[in-house]
Amino acid sequence: MTEAAQQERADRVAVLVPAAGQGSRLGGPRKQFRRLGGRPLLEQTLRAFAFHPEVDSLVVAVPADCVARISDSLQAAGLPKRWQVVAGGRTRQASVQAALAVLPPEIDLVLVHDAVRPFILPEQISAVIEATRRVGAAALAIPETDTVRRVHDHLLGETVPRRGLYRMQTPQGFRRDWLEAAHRQQEEAATDDVELVQRLGYPVACVPGSSFNFKITTAEDWELAQVLWPHWEARLCHQSKKDT
Repeated sequence: MTEAAQQERADRVAVLVPAAGQGSRLGGPRKQFRRLGGRPLLEQTLRAFAFHPEVDSLVVAVPADCVARISDSLQAAGLPKRWQVVAGGRTRQASVQAALAVLPPEIDLVLVHDAVRPFILPEQISAVIEATRRVGAAALAIPETDTVRRVHDHLLGETVPRRGLYRMQTPQGFRRDWLEAAHRQQEEAATDDVELVQRLGYPVACVPGSSFNFKITTAEDWELAQVLWPHWEARLCHQSKKDT
């Protein structure tokens, strides 16, 4: 998108990244601050959005004791978009609320993205933004391909039919007023922002995701991410050359 076309857009897009989690399942240092490809994982994730032509600003919610350190790190990184670091909450929802509270007034569309999903393609971001403009809310998801069974007392139980089952990913996009209303009216915890918005009866479009866009949660995920990253950077570099 050219600079002139970007200025003509009727809506403005912000990306909220809740990154205040402890990363207890991975163990060791907080996973969002571990280094991947020579940079902190959080920075690698943010760069995917900071260099996207349709994204106007970023808000990152981090642990309160990390705000100054992360602000200094991002300042040194020279991200090309307006960004802000805020203190997150004890839960993901609380961190999203903290980020929502500081959004510039001109923002119309909001994307929420996991800090530990660095393998996101520019065209997937664009697809979520386009679907959000059209429907009001949208999220990446991929169909379940494995056999799924319930487990009772460590014994395999019945198979869950996988037809129509999808695994949710991020980014998840929303009209700003929908997302703010969903967080204002929440009465109980939700697994993601899609669930909060759906409770108010709003539709959410399903946008095809990718198995590459996995969430780094376990030690095995981290090992896979380290192996994959050099190939991912080469892919993005090749794609960038084709687009120029």
